[in-house]
Amino acid sequence: MTIRRAFADLSVGQVHYAACGDSNAPAVLLLHQSPRSWAEYRGVLPLIGAQRYAIAMDTAGFGDSADGGVPASIAQWARVACELLDALHIEPADVVGHHTGGVVALELAAAFPERVRSLVLSSTPYTDEAFRRARADRPPIDEVAPSEDGSHLAALWKKRQGFYPPGRPDLLEAFVLDALKVGHRVEEGHRAVASYRMEDRIGRVTQAALIIRATDDPFAAPHARELQHHLPQARIVDIEGGMVPLPDQMPEAFAHTVLGFLSTLP
Repeated sequence: MTIRRAFADLSVGQVHYAACGDSNAPAVLLLHQSPRSWAEYRGVLPLIGAQRYAIAMDTAGFGDSADGGVPASIAQWARVACELLDALHIEPADVVGHHTGGVVALELAAAFPERVRSLVLSSTPYTDEAFRRARADRPPIDEVAPSEDGSHLAALWKKRQGFYPPGRPDLLEAFVLDALKVGHRVEEGHRAVASYRMEDRIGRVTQAALIIRATDDPFAAPHARELQHHLPQARIVDIEGGMVPLPDQMPEAFAHTVLGFLSTLP
């Protein structure tokens, strides 16, 4: 199935997205982690697109999307995602987010409830005061100092290597490509997540929800129960062996889980 790529002219400038499937079918918006791009869903798009209209956007300031010179924040990224839905003439969409994308998806549902039919929160942290305090004491996740001999590229690779499956250098290559494209703003997504007051917003979310727990993701898996506590309408589905790059690590399992959930909705 063909993946079609295009740009939409939004408030921040040109925003890039990739789409797959019949544009008249029910829409599924896919939001990526930081500092990735739509390419995180390259293997997922055709699988979901076989049944739905699947759209994976580059978050404002990531991939090929402009940031408009506006400070990075979860609220800003949710607004731009809503603008893309407007530009594509999509009314309620089912919204899927992974890591940072899950936080953006939750804010999208809270801020624009009429535009979100359901939520799939994959490896999504619960960002309360305890989370913010813990992040404040930790070193940058992906930031590395540039070096003349290029050794910083290997350092970027090694920072993520332990959280990616062995024998899959292709996944690390995809991550490094996206991280290099973002450049000095590589930590913006993580900072935006760390400053997001989810405890003030999550109570607004009443849509049907699914929480995907990648069992081997040490950053996000521990948050699943806390998320479910605040989203009692949600159920948790485990994807065994899933790690930080879950959508492009296990696209078939990811798409199957998403489509299975969507099939249960009225």
